[in-house]
Amino acid sequence: MKTLVIHPDDRSTDFLKPIYAGLDDITLVTGNWTRKEIIEGIQTHDQVMMMGHGSPGGLFAVGQFWPQDAFSAYIIGADMVEALSQKDNSIFIWCNADQFVNRHMLKGFYTGMFISETGEATYCGLPGTPQYIVDESNHGFVNILREKLQDTRDTSLLFEQTSGIYSIIADINPVAKYNYNRLFCR
Repeated sequence: MKTLVIHPDDRSTDFLKPIYAGLDDITLVTGNWTRKEIIEGIQTHDQVMMMGHGSPGGLFAVGQFWPQDAFSAYIIGADMVEALSQKDNSIFIWCNADQFVNRHMLKGFYTGMFISETGEATYCGLPGTPQYIVDESNHGFVNILREKLQDTRDTSLLFEQTSGIYSIIADINPVAKYNYNRLFCR
């Protein structure tokens, strides 16, 4: 299966790299592609994985994509919906991707608000959360998803297996519990 991975270059989301590291037949895009090239990439790959920082409006470009203009806040935004709507197994990992996916009726495995930093933990009602608790949640989620991607690219099965194992971490880690309740598949 040919997979397009869109992960804008950003040190604060480097913890996501193991998700796709070593997977077969991927095209990794971290920046320097135009919107047209991204659309063509979506169309010519069997699966699309998108990850990094984002909002209900899409996946942030973090200044890594071209052209740099008023519309470059997102590399995955409303202008990518038509191409993404042709896929039924996409993976959307960014804060509030659920609002983007649901608004545009896209399909795949996706996250809601996802705590990946201590500041986000405070914002989400978990003030004073130490970094190691956030790291334990981040690394647990990433490693589980990575392991399950070795076995399947079916997003329903991926969701079921990943959330099932991640729930064990969620039983003892408040950040993982918060995130676990914001994992979805449609």
